[in-house]
Formats: sequence, structure tokens, C-alpha cells
Amino acid sequence: QVQLVESGGGLVQAGGSLRLSCAASGSIFSINDMGWYRQAPGKQRELVASISNSGSTNYADSVKGRFTISRVYVKNTVYLQMNGLKPEDTANYYCNLEVVRPLGGSYTYWGQGTQVTVSS
Repeated sequence: QVQLVESGGGLVQAGGSLRLSCAASGSIFSINDMGWYRQAPGKQRELVASISNSGSTNYADSVKGRFTISRVYVKNTVYLQMNGLKPEDTANYYCNLEVVRPLGGSYTYWGQGTQVTVSS
């Protein structure tokens, strides 16, 4: 089994910052891609940022220059530093990890979600 624990969401004023974290534990051999998605009420879940095993990053156009994704390999943890937050960033944020299990096979896991609310 693999468990993902997210933290760091909250309420912040426009222009403020938050840092999300997602820590994975359990039966893990390695982790390939790690990413953050978000879903606002009435909207589809969308990719915010991702980081590969080699450290290559990818960002949604709407967050480029404001958000930074990073990972700490030995902790199986991914972070999302969010600066210059805007009301339109308000959503439930989910981490997404591709985990390679010790006996083989890769599986996708989702975090439980953490709410980010940005007031104007």
C-alpha cells in the first residue's frame, strides 16, 4: 500500500503565498513523475505543474512565473510553492504520483486534496 499525505492549503489574500507538500510512504521502490492538479467548483481537474524523475518541470500557462514545483527524492515528497496568488487560483489541489512498487509495476496515486482559497 502507498499513502499520500498533503498539507499546506489555506486561506490567503491575493498576492500572498502558500506552499503545498505531498509526502508518500509505504511500499515504494521509486517515484517517476510527480505533479499537482487542481479542481475548482464546476470545472474539470487541470494540471498545474509536474516534475519528472530527472527533474524536468512543466507548468500550466496560467501559473508560469508564479508557481514552482520541486521534489526531495529521499523523502518521496513533492512541493508546490505558490507566489502571487490570484482569486482564480482558488481550488482544491491534488498531488499525483507515479509510483514504482518493489515487486514491479507502476501505479498512479492521488492525494486527498487540500483547499486553497484566495480572497480579493
